[in-house]
Order: sequence, then structure tokens, then C-alpha cells
Amino acid sequence: MDLEVAHTRCKDRLVWAIEQLQGKVEPTQLEIITELIIQTMTGPWRYFHTPDHIFEVGGSVNAVEVLAALFHDLVYVQVDHGVSINIGSYIAPFVKEVKGIEVKEAKGKGAKGQLVIRESSDMPASAMFDIVATIFGFSPNQVLSPMAGQNEFLSALIAARSLEPVLSPGVIAQIVACIEATIPFRPLSPSGLTPSEMLYQRLIAANQQFNFGWNEPQIIEIVKRCVRLSNRDVENFAYPNSADFLDNTWNLLPETNHELIHANSYTVAGYRRSLQNMEGFMNFLSPEQVFQRFMGEPDDETYQELILKTRKNLEVAKLYLGCKLVSIAIIEALSRRLVGGRDRDIPLSTMMGELPIAGLKTPSLEQFLPDIPSVHPPETPLEREVLELLRKGRNQDSSYDLKNSPIATFIVNAMGFPSVRHLIQRAKEFFAGKLSTDEFLRECDYKAIRTVIDAVEQLFESRANALRGLSGETTLTFEPYPAAISKLGQEVVSEV
Repeated sequence: MDLEVAHTRCKDRLVWAIEQLQGKVEPTQLEIITELIIQTMTGPWRYFHTPDHIFEVGGSVNAVEVLAALFHDLVYVQVDHGVSINIGSYIAPFVKEVKGIEVKEAKGKGAKGQLVIRESSDMPASAMFDIVATIFGFSPNQVLSPMAGQNEFLSALIAARSLEPVLSPGVIAQIVACIEATIPFRPLSPSGLTPSEMLYQRLIAANQQFNFGWNEPQIIEIVKRCVRLSNRDVENFAYPNSADFLDNTWNLLPETNHELIHANSYTVAGYRRSLQNMEGFMNFLSPEQVFQRFMGEPDDETYQELILKTRKNLEVAKLYLGCKLVSIAIIEALSRRLVGGRDRDIPLSTMMGELPIAGLKTPSLEQFLPDIPSVHPPETPLEREVLELLRKGRNQDSSYDLKNSPIATFIVNAMGFPSVRHLIQRAKEFFAGKLSTDEFLRECDYKAIRTVIDAVEQLFESRANALRGLSGETTLTFEPYPAAISKLGQEVVSEV
């Protein structure tokens, strides 16, 4: 989205929502809030959590939801590699970074380099902080965890302080509650309560503590609103088309691995780590942790449909990512043999060719791989869909990756899904150093490996030919990589 368009759209939504909630904002104040949101959401590392995302999550019907969505992703420490100066000024009086010996004074373990809520005596009196902390169930001297509400808590604190001159405390509390509900993928509490039920209890306590004047039906409606916003935040998990779900997954990858932003220079291991982290996350997640429910919101039929679609998308993603892990494991194993060990890494483009550029023809590994039929055709609808996604690709192009998966397609066709499923686990052992390069390659079908090596050799030979062409009639002798690959092919075939 164009920066100017995003700025105008954000300002318009702020004005509309504040008016709907009987608030009033001065033009200078409006400009400060708008700039705060848009500048943060268009940071250099934002690929998925962008202005488009916050506009979609907020919808256009409920003013509280609109405002909560605008603020809910302001702080994303893992993506932005910290907190910018612009938003840091809102939270610095209440949060500090703890390192070294100070960690021993904080509640919780593993706090080195983590953010910690300050002691009560070390922060200014603030009704907004008290409201946010009560609704989140956080307390002074608490270690904040990126996986347990840190980003949402800090985003809510910025929202509350930004809107304090504009809206009543009771309305701000409802916005804060919506942001709390966007903490994703939480299990049941030790007492068996859902996140929404826990939020309901904290809202009852906040209502009593701050005299908001809510009655029971109003608190229930507030939580239902929170559930609606939270479910819109993760609605991509229940997309009807798995390719659309994978598109969103691929937008998330460069947010958590900034190396991928540099197309054609990120390394084999760097790309593999991105896939490995995402595959591990998909295997960890259960559909019931994705979407929330509270007192009939959403209704049973809608909720069950969300769970069913999410389960299907997760199954597709797990097998799809597993196939890609096997293919990148083979490429990484060959690259290690090429450069002499696991401690040296090379760009993925060295092994597979540069990403295509419109109007420029560059050699790629794909063009040297044969298009073969499946030796073991897919046996289930899941396998058929995954193979089609690998072959045809996701729906959207990516600036840092091909949308189709030619190497994975070849591997699946050459070995079959049963063998690939076995290799997924063996690939993980290889990545962890429990299997050597040779041991992993011996687990693979030797004909498939020989074909991939031949393709890499032809790719390197095409580069050598391009270099020869630069010399005119002069013959160049410059073939270190092709010779190395030929030797590697002989060694691998003899070993397997």
C-alpha cells in the first residue's frame, strides 16, 4: 500500500472511530498518532504486519475494534529488532531492559536481555498503566516474554497513553481488552480456563477497581467483541484455499529472518533455518489454539468450520514444508561437500541459480532437472494437493523466493511421499549434527541424488561457458566448481 494512501486511510479511521466513541482529538494530536502508527507499521522489516493487516483486522463496523486493530501490532520486538525511538518514549517510563546481574532481581528465568516491567517505585503514577496491567494480568518487576504477550502489552500501553487525552478511561479499557485478546496461540490456563474466560475475569476485576460502571451483559459483550477481533487477526489460518494460507506464511518468513530480504545473497543454511522454524511451529500448533470462543461467539457451526479449515491448512503446510526441508537438506549436504564442511556456508543462489528477473534470462537449477512422472503417485487427497502446490506454486510471487518448488517436486516424484516423510526426520537429525553429510545422503535414493548433482554440474558449466564467452576467441580455463561437482558426484555415487 502506498505510504500516502495508508496515512490518509489511518487518519480517516481514527477520526471516524473517535467521533463514534464521543471523543475529540485536536489536529496536531491526530497527526502525531497517525504518524506513529504508519511509520511503525511500514518499517523495513514489515512484510505481513503492515497497514493492510491492521485495516483488515479492524473492519469498519465497530469503533473500538477499529482503534484496537490500528494499535495492536505497533510493538513487534522480534520483527523490528527492538523498539524504535518513536514508540519507545511511550513505554520507557514503565519498562526497562534487564541484562547481567539485574536479572536475578526479576521474577522469571532466562531474562538476560529481556524487557521487564519496572518496580512501582521506579515508574510515574499512571492510570493508563494501571488499567493496561490489570487487564493483562501483569505486575511490576515481571519479565516480559515475546511469546506470552510482551508485544501486545506494550502496544496496548502505547494505545492507552496515546488515546488518554481523547477518550474516556472506560472506552480505552475496552480497546486494551481487544489488544490483549490478540495474544496468539495460548493454551488453557492451569485451571482449565480459555484465554477469553481469563480475560472476562480480569475485566470484572478492572470494572470494580476503576469504576467503569459496566454491568454483566456489557462485560460479556466486551469479551465477545474481543473474540471477533482476535479471530479476524488470524483468519488466514482458515482460508478455504491452502495456497492463500501458504502465501501468508511466506510473508511471515522474512519478518523473522531478515537475511531473506536480500534476494540472491541469503545462504543455504539461512533459508533452511527459516523453513525449519516455520515447519516446527506448524507442527507445534493445534487448531483449537488458533481461534477463540466465548459464550456463543462465534456460534458452534462457524467455530467448527474454522477449526476444520485450520486443521486442513496445517496438515497441508506441515507436509509442504517437510518436502521443502528435505530438498533444502539435499542442497545443503551437497554444498557442505563442495565447500569442505558444515562450518562454511554459501549463498543459495550459488547452488540453485539466481531468482528470475523480468527480461533477463539467467540459468537455474530447475532447467537442468528432468520432468519425470511420479515413481510412487500420491495416494491421498493431501498428498495430491501438496504435490500440486509444489509443482504449480503458491498463488503469489515472492521477492525472495520462487513460488513453485522445482527441487522438492523432483524429489517427491523421484522418491514418493513415504520416503520423503522418512527423510523429513532424517533431515532434522542432519541439521542438528546427529547425522553426517554422507550419512544423510546415503538415506536418499542414489539415482535422485545423482540427478541433482548432474543438474548442479550443468548449472556451473553454464556459468563457466558464460565466462568463456567474455574472452572472445581466447579460451579460458576456469572450472573450479564444475570439477568439484563432478568429483562430488563420483564420491556420492560410490558411497551410496
